[in-house]
Amino acid sequence: MQLIKRDDLTSEILPGREVQKAVGKDALSTSARMTMGFATYSERSGAMEPHHHAEEIVCILSAKDGWVRYGAKRDELGEPIPLQAGMTLHIPPLEWHVFEYDKGGHVDIIFFYGQVDNIRPEEMVNE
Repeated sequence: MQLIKRDDLTSEILPGREVQKAVGKDALSTSARMTMGFATYSERSGAMEPHHHAEEIVCILSAKDGWVRYGAKRDELGEPIPLQAGMTLHIPPLEWHVFEYDKGGHVDIIFFYGQVDNIRPEEMVNE
């Protein structure tokens, strides 16, 4: 067993989010089968673009004036759903979604994937 503390993880600022990889490919604890980490959406990393990727489970750790929108198409996302700590989102494969927030707000999550490849928008092959 490997005990991992969030404070021990390095942060990587990507377009629209700050990511800390705990388990998976190129993570503190390597795995060839699963991915787990933390992500924060805030002004620090800038606005996120709507995106899709592998099936994902997201647990909301905290949110201040933050929400999620999702839909079948990038330009047809639904109404904002306000987020709060304790919520869990199960995002199906390739479902378009985006985390957003008001000025001074944020969304902080734990994410889980049942795979290690094609999990970030930057890794997806444009179809």
